[in-house]
Amino acid sequence: MKPDRTGAARIPNILAIAGSDPSGGAGIQADIKAISANGGYAMAALTALTAQNTRGVSGVHGVPPDFVAAQIAAVRGDIRVDAVKIGMIASAEIAEAVADALAGLAAPVTLDPVMVAKGGDRLLADEALDALRARLAPLATVLTPNLPEAAALLDRGPIETRDQMEDAAAALRALGPRAVLLKGGHLGGETSPDLLLHEAGATWFERPRHPTRNTHGTGCTLSSALAAAQGRAAMDAEGTMPDAPALEAAAREAGDYVAGAIAAADRLDVGGGHGPLHHFFRLG
Repeated sequence: MKPDRTGAARIPNILAIAGSDPSGGAGIQADIKAISANGGYAMAALTALTAQNTRGVSGVHGVPPDFVAAQIAAVRGDIRVDAVKIGMIASAEIAEAVADALAGLAAPVTLDPVMVAKGGDRLLADEALDALRARLAPLATVLTPNLPEAAALLDRGPIETRDQMEDAAAALRALGPRAVLLKGGHLGGETSPDLLLHEAGATWFERPRHPTRNTHGTGCTLSSALAAAQGRAAMDAEGTMPDAPALEAAAREAGDYVAGAIAAADRLDVGGGHGPLHHFFRLG
């Protein structure tokens, strides 16, 4: 990262657009932790309030779309935005509002198509899928679905092999994002494979699995860490979009961070269900 005039590293400003998780493991709370842990200044525009904990979601209250847009406008009207992460959008109307509010922003956008919470609760209305495909996917620098989310976006059956992952990533990229980071954690095996597909080709990332139930907020954390890495890359490149090598480096860095946060998750004692990752494991 290029230093400022005092010689200190400049910190990128990352805007997270997502729902709130009062238990702190996922949503905007995980976004803020992950962005901060990865060297970014975190900002937040809320799309929904949820009542949830490590055991499940008991309620969702969507923020009015015009107020979602007002939050984004307030940030853009005052603060340089170096990268954006979009998570839970809840409804088609919110998806439309977010897309309109981000119009003209020249910054990398990471889109995490949050559909279902770790405990299985739905977080995205069915009718919002079309808006996500048509309005938000084309804005994305990187789309980061897991395998069930990818299958839903493509309206196809389960993705169960690496060959199917490669085919799905290509089909997802046809929706408009510059790159797709398809997360293969739902596949069986001793390793967890992720596939990055962009204009320069495909890269597989292989990481060992860690036996833990504490994986709440994994997708939120990965996409936010990826947004922070892209924000730093954009600043280094004088505001231009990260090129293919920079995207690959950002995806590798974000995945390694999440793997470390999962490996350290059992050091936390939070709830009786799917607990959170240890976002600040590097601090000891």
